[in-house]
Amino acid sequence: MTDPRRRSSVPDPFLPGGTVSATAPLSFPAYCQDLFRELTRCDQRRWGEVYVRGLLDVPGRKTPTRISEHVLGRPAVQQLQQFVHQSPWECGPVRRQTARWLTACFDIDAWSVDEAVFVKNGDRSVGVARQFAPSQERTVNCQLACAVSLVGSGGGLPVNWRLLLPPRWDHDEQRREGAHVPEHEHSRPRWQYVLEALDEMTEEWLLDPRPVLADWRHESETDPLLLGLEARGLGYLVEVSPRTPVTMPRPHSALPVVRGTVADLAAHVARRTERTPVGWHDRLTERRYRSQFLSTPALLCPDGSGGPVAAAHRPTPRHLVVDWPFGRPEPRAYWLTNLPARRLAEAFPLSRLRSLADEAMRRLHDDFGLGDFEGRSFRGWHHHVTLASAALGFDALRAAVPSEPKVLAGAGVAV
Repeated sequence: MTDPRRRSSVPDPFLPGGTVSATAPLSFPAYCQDLFRELTRCDQRRWGEVYVRGLLDVPGRKTPTRISEHVLGRPAVQQLQQFVHQSPWECGPVRRQTARWLTACFDIDAWSVDEAVFVKNGDRSVGVARQFAPSQERTVNCQLACAVSLVGSGGGLPVNWRLLLPPRWDHDEQRREGAHVPEHEHSRPRWQYVLEALDEMTEEWLLDPRPVLADWRHESETDPLLLGLEARGLGYLVEVSPRTPVTMPRPHSALPVVRGTVADLAAHVARRTERTPVGWHDRLTERRYRSQFLSTPALLCPDGSGGPVAAAHRPTPRHLVVDWPFGRPEPRAYWLTNLPARRLAEAFPLSRLRSLADEAMRRLHDDFGLGDFEGRSFRGWHHHVTLASAALGFDALRAAVPSEPKVLAGAGVAV
């Protein structure tokens, strides 16, 4: 995660004046001091700094043995394992401070919701089951998680995590007890995990909302997610399957009412409306692309019960946005969005930001030990992914040179 627009100073809230010269490195102890400020014990804060340093610097697998020997020069496996697996510190404040550092130093354009797959051999680690992983389009024995990433000028960085519990874990008391799953944690639809994470970011972390990007092509329920985002006043751009059922709302279109799939609706509109050429820049590949843009008002078809998905309960206009490459007989991608009509042309470049989150997830796995956690507990899993994000966050921050100091909201420190 690098910032292509290098700026004139590096943030360091713990040095006089709040900034240091562009040639000075970001202070790692100061970064950790801020991240772990709410940990109650000094030994917790110290082991947190050791673990994050190990995730940053240890080559290859990031195990407690290798981290302690590399960072401390001596074995301290038991202490590190106790800190990560059992110590009762809360992840939320650490995730919040990681997010605040990133929002203070980079222009954040969107929040991207992405899947993380942790392939496992056994069946005792928390949340493990043989289950379908949409991002891999196959069934695998794994843990599934969703992460909300900040994406923008600095690339992408996952800052908030949810572990998706399979239904089989709801009533398997032996597995739950062995993995120390909290009593209130149970399997629920993926959209609920997403909304819970977003609520934490807006209501508890007090981050300024950004449009939400999500890949929902493999989900059977689309409307609950969209209704939840709309109820929270969040803009969204959600990629959906071409088989997603929709209807053209009569009040907002001169065309006849159309019921069918998003693919049917796109083909219907394409016969009557010219497609608009659009070009955009991919920040990950540094390439420019050209395609054709098509949009039309659309609503998901209500279920047969006329329940909460009924059109009368949708105050927010929705549009179907289609990426239709030149020379191709069919579109490449379909999105549902509530972005204002004047901003629909931004859908293409906005959708490409998800590739930055994908790259960040790859780096977390390859370079920062995301998949190296050897514990089985619910608490330990959350601690590990939180610290991995903090390590990637520091790596991004030390490569950035912000133009001016800012203040972390609620933290009382200049950045």
